[in-house]
Amino acid sequence: MSSVKMLSYIKRDTPVHNLCGVTKLVVFLAWTIVCMLSYDTRVLLVTLCFSLIIFKLARIRWREVRFVLAFIGFFLLLNDVAIYIFSPEEGVNIYGTRHVLFQFSSRYTVTKEQLFYLFNVTLKYLTVVPVALLFLITTDPSEFAASLSGIGITYRISYAVSITLRYIADIQNDFHNISQAQQARGVDLSKNVSLKKRISGIASIAVPLIFSSLERIDLISNAMDLRGFGKHKIRTWYSARPFKTADYIVLAGMVLFVLVGLYVTFHDGERFFNPFVP
Repeated sequence: MSSVKMLSYIKRDTPVHNLCGVTKLVVFLAWTIVCMLSYDTRVLLVTLCFSLIIFKLARIRWREVRFVLAFIGFFLLLNDVAIYIFSPEEGVNIYGTRHVLFQFSSRYTVTKEQLFYLFNVTLKYLTVVPVALLFLITTDPSEFAASLSGIGITYRISYAVSITLRYIADIQNDFHNISQAQQARGVDLSKNVSLKKRISGIASIAVPLIFSSLERIDLISNAMDLRGFGKHKIRTWYSARPFKTADYIVLAGMVLFVLVGLYVTFHDGERFFNPFVP
């Protein structure tokens, strides 16, 4: 099995990695809010282009995120199919016109409006996913926790966030080690066996993975109690990173992006861009 870690911090010297953790969190949240509120295709296409550019700046390799992207793409397809099955005329209701391309039955017709609506729904998720991946992959958990504490969030919450982000890599390491041990015992997880056997093999990994996770949680909790975690109201951070000029520039640009994106979306009173209006 591949040893490439997914959704874990990858240390590199890039403009994205060098930003403060709080800056990246603010950008991620603001980006998500704009993309989720907007159904304006122009806004979504521009944000998608920017997200791909930022992805390139962070020097993220395809092999490091391909499984996650394939997994998300599969569920995006399921989402579009489910929307069409349960509401095949949603696009018609939103855009107020009806241009039929072809039909399967009296209920299930394929219209330009429905296809355009499904395109926008898919585009919304495609604009958010790269930024979410960037946030997880380019943010050092300890530095991010220190940044959160620096802006006034209690260090207990900050430390919990740090442990959560670190735990993603720990689970992947445990999964890889357990799977290697199971394969050494004759459990075949390759593509040479049927899907049913592969699922059964993965299930045999899940039980020891759960127990090892519970054991790690108990170990960390005891270690924190023994060190008096939570006794004092404040603490120092070894990985604290102050705001730099680049952080202020990015935050200013993000404010401008939010204002422009929301204005373009709502300036006519509607958040749906309608190309079908004559």
